[in-house]
Amino acid sequence: MRRRARFASALSLPVALLLAACTTLSPAPSGGTDALSGRLALRVEAAGTEAARAFSAAFDLRGNAEAGTLGLSTPLGSTLAQARWSPAEVVLATPQGTRRFATLDALTQEALGESVPVEAWFDWLRGRPWPGAPSARSTIDDGFDQLGWHVDLGRFAEGTVAATRTLPPPVVTVRIRLDRSS
Repeated sequence: MRRRARFASALSLPVALLLAACTTLSPAPSGGTDALSGRLALRVEAAGTEAARAFSAAFDLRGNAEAGTLGLSTPLGSTLAQARWSPAEVVLATPQGTRRFATLDALTQEALGESVPVEAWFDWLRGRPWPGAPSARSTIDDGFDQLGWHVDLGRFAEGTVAATRTLPPPVVTVRIRLDRSS
């Protein structure tokens, strides 16, 4: 029973973090900013005694790898969560309150139960590897491998990017469909 309560509690923050669309965000950080929006789906495969988890959301990503915001809201436009990061702080604001983290990786690890490289999304969603880490061109498709993730660009012309991390388990897949204006 206690494990179920802990699992339900752990699941509430990811649901709040990843069920999003059309949100109003504070201004993006200045200097080298980028803005991307669309829909994302995250799936964490079952592993051991943990059940599979899946989330779908709309998102608004602004800024850059060093300083930015990731806003998430319901399909009707209600803001559910906003992650904000800069060299000085990493903050997650939800209707339940505000939490601070040491790093963006720590935020995604806590919120999702898995590390997701949001800082690399600015480049991945533009069809290129993030310059902040080594990468290798894929020998099996039009994508590349970086940060332990395989980024599939096979549907990039349609505005879709898929990234999959197989190691360490569990397998985590993020599929992002960009708005045409992004």
